[in-house]
Formats: sequence, C-alpha cells, structure tokens
Amino acid sequence: MILDAWQEVLQTLSRNRLRTLLTALSVAWGVFMLVTLLGVSSGIRNSIADQFKDDAINSIWLYPGQTSRPYKGFSVGRQLRFTNADFTLLRESVPGVERLTGRFYLWGDFTIRRGPHAGAFSVRSCHPDHRYIEKTLMRSGRFLNDFDMTNRRKVTVIGIRVAEQLFPDRDPLTGPIGEQIIVNEIAYTVVGVYEDAGGEGEMRQIYIPITTAQTAYGGGDTIHQLMFTVADASVEESQAIAEVVRRRLAERHRFDPDDPRALRVRNNLERFQEIEQIFTWLEGFTWLMGLGTVAAGLVGVSNITLISVAERRREIGLRKALGATPWAIIGQILAEAVILTATSGYVGLIGGVGVIEGLRAFVPENEYILNPELALQPALITAGVLVAAGVIAGYIPARSAASVPPAVALQDG
Repeated sequence: MILDAWQEVLQTLSRNRLRTLLTALSVAWGVFMLVTLLGVSSGIRNSIADQFKDDAINSIWLYPGQTSRPYKGFSVGRQLRFTNADFTLLRESVPGVERLTGRFYLWGDFTIRRGPHAGAFSVRSCHPDHRYIEKTLMRSGRFLNDFDMTNRRKVTVIGIRVAEQLFPDRDPLTGPIGEQIIVNEIAYTVVGVYEDAGGEGEMRQIYIPITTAQTAYGGGDTIHQLMFTVADASVEESQAIAEVVRRRLAERHRFDPDDPRALRVRNNLERFQEIEQIFTWLEGFTWLMGLGTVAAGLVGVSNITLISVAERRREIGLRKALGATPWAIIGQILAEAVILTATSGYVGLIGGVGVIEGLRAFVPENEYILNPELALQPALITAGVLVAAGVIAGYIPARSAASVPPAVALQDG
C-alpha cells in the first residue's frame, strides 16, 4: 500500500515534467541562496573575530592626546604625557583594573644580532602583565617579571620567528635561553621564547622591561600607552571603570574629563559587542532575504499543486465516491508538495554547502572571509522550514480538493 502510494505520487509529479522542474528549481535556488549567504556571513564573522584573537577582549587601551578645551586656567592644545606615576595610580586606586601594563615605544625596526646572524625586528618595552593582554604564549623559559622591572635588568623574551633566525643552529625553543643578543649595541639575555595568537608579525617581536627601555633609550619616566583588563566585567561595568580612569587621570593631569581629545579610550569589550550586534542584524537580514527567496519558490509549489488539483478533480471525485476519506485525499496531495519541496530544497542545500566548501578549499586566506561554514543548527532549521513550508504550500489546495462533493467533481471535464 505504501509503495503504491509513493509510486502514485511520483507519477503525478512526472506528468508535467517541465512545470515540476521549474518549480523545483525555484525552491532549490532559494535554499541555495540562503545557505550560501549564511556561509559567507559566518566567514565574515570569523574574520572579524580573528582580528580580536591577538588581544584580550576585556581590555581597555589608553592613549594620551591633546586638550581641546580650556580648563581651570590651562590653555587649549596641551599635550598629555603618561608617566610611571599614572601606572601606579591605576594599579593602586582604581577598582576593577585586573591586569595592567604600559608601553614605551621604540620606533621602527631594530637590527638585532647574535654572532654572525642578524635580522630587523620590532622591540616592545612593557610590564609583566602585557603577556595576558596580548595573549603571549610562552613556549620555553619565562616572561618578564617584577624583579626585572625593579632592577632594570637587560633581559628579553623573543618570538619564535626571531629565535629561528638568530639561532638557526639550535633548537629554537630551548637553544636561545640564557644566550645573549645585541639590540642597538646593548646586550640582552634571552629568558624566554614565545608564540602569539596574532600570527607571524607578532612572533617577530622581542620584549624588554619598560624600565630598562626608559633608562637605556632616554625615556625618563615616560609611558606612551597604558593597557589594562577588567576581568569578567560586563560592557556597562567596563564603561564605568573606564570613566573612573578618565576622571582620575583628568584630575592628575588637570584637563576637562569631558574633553574627547585629551584622552583616547579604546574599550575592546565595547567594540566587540558593537560588532556582535552588527552581525546579529546581518544574520537576521540574511535569513530574511533567504527565506524570502525560499517563499517565492514555495508560492510556485502552491500554484503547481493548485493546477494539479484542478486537473484531477474527476479523479479525486471518483476516489471519494469509492470511499476515500478527505484526509486520504489531503495526505496524498500533501505528500506530493512535501516531496517536491524537500527534494528540491535538498539539492539547493547540497549546492550551497558545495560553494562554501569551495570557498574554504580554493580561496586564498584573506582578511575579509575566513573559514566560511554552515553550522548544524542553521542547516537543521532550514530543513525544518522546508518541510513545514511544503505542508503549508500543499494544505490549502488539498483542503479545497477534499471539500468538493464527489458528484460535482465527477461532472468536471
């Protein structure tokens, strides 16, 4: 009985192959567009998230600026300068500050030598907590510590790419430990080798104590940038902490706390939430566009079902006269709509997944689309929507056909 029913459904769909094919193509195209858009959207989301992988998302970065408003007798245009006292101020008097570091900039690439081997690498001077903010992963040895800071020790932590270039004759992880490298004619002892989630560029850096850099390179007590994390604070809590920091620094440096140019604050947690909101809207728009295209195809399914019912009124009337129940009639017509929808939708789903896999396999790595993918949940939702839509598309014509009296149906044609 079940086999006969399925054969009858397939025969009905194959009576007008061109009409069935065009309707199936419209549904398949809608699903294909939906799946492809979702995959590309995930690739863009992954690309943006990848830009945050190098830094702690819960970090806030501070940059001194230039005043743009007069304040308590001070003129406009004063250049702010962070010092070691600002670092101490944030560490000791601002609740919510977890990890804290400063940076003293050493501009440009430095020629760094070890025996006959040399290379141009960037030098960063910072505090020990810098490793947590920049997600520095120690592979051997240790990172900078407070003892290095207090004693202005000439020690350094080097990236693994630096180790490979300066120590080609040794194991890049263990060979450099305890050895000396020359940075602008000053010898530093290597105490650690690291990797970094930020990629190749981040692993071509060397770190030295900020106090050592301030002394060796004429920085005095200057700090060019302050960075800190706010533990598990929410966006609103991080904003409140940033505001406290702004007002403490405004009080110390005597600038208007509402002056937007005096102090630039970059709240990574806030930025990440904003981007997440954008992608939530983008994903919603993608679903709207994709489902709209699928709906257009389902209108075609409903139309073809209506036409099929109109052509088979005598057949339906004969079935009812022979004892077929209304639900038997409805069930057969629904089966035709669901099979047409599900089959064509599956073809579109496979096509969309094929495009996404093609992008992953053949498109070179870039900063715009990274690892596009179709998650299991959207795929299951798409399949569920298709089945439900197929039922809806076929139910109205099926209900109409089942309600026609057999005598009336037999008179047609």
